Amino acid sequence: MDNRINFHQSLEELKNNLLKMGSLVENLIIQAVEALAALDEKKAKETVDMDDEIDDMMLQIEEHCLRLIALQQPMASDLRLIGMALKIATDLERIGDHAVDIGKIAIRLSGEELVKPLEDIPQMVLLVKDMLRESLLAYTEQDIHRAASLAEKDDVVDKLFSTLMTEIMALMSSDVARNRQLSHLMFVAHYLERVADHATNIGEGVIYMVTGKRKDLNV
Repeated sequence: MDNRINFHQSLEELKNNLLKMGSLVENLIIQAVEALAALDEKKAKETVDMDDEIDDMMLQIEEHCLRLIALQQPMASDLRLIGMALKIATDLERIGDHAVDIGKIAIRLSGEELVKPLEDIPQMVLLVKDMLRESLLAYTEQDIHRAASLAEKDDVVDKLFSTLMTEIMALMSSDVARNRQLSHLMFVAHYLERVADHATNIGEGVIYMVTGKRKDLNV
């Protein structure tokens, strides 16, 4: 009995660590875009410097999961929960990488003046932040309805991304420096669109974890 109590306590610790990692990468995405909007090199460098901490958190979660599997021999339902935690940690690490990529772009553009006000990109950030938070809550609460709702949010992000790409392409000219900056903004929008995809990937995993059935939310 004590072993099962300890096991469930360890599962709760695992969930809390995932939420902590999720909160960190969420803040990192916001910080990266704020650094870009203000062309704040100091804030951008702080974002980039967080990469190692994100990687360390992923490794700690992976080790936690492997210890649970090796020492506790979990039942099928608990095994799916642990396996999903491993996948989420990987998705969160990749989201952190996207935040770092945006931070690096902010560093490259520091000292310049933005040729296009950041309007759609901050809106995308708010959406993907919400999606990330919802995906993690879907996991911790094993809520398939919350997970499925990510599909609709992902559609909104995709539409914003498409609109932004069209606007940026229309601003392209013979000015090489201008086009270079616009290309960087395209990459930023792409990274945010990928964050939304990672959130929906987590949602798909939650649905499979709970129901045993696969559902594609990225359609």
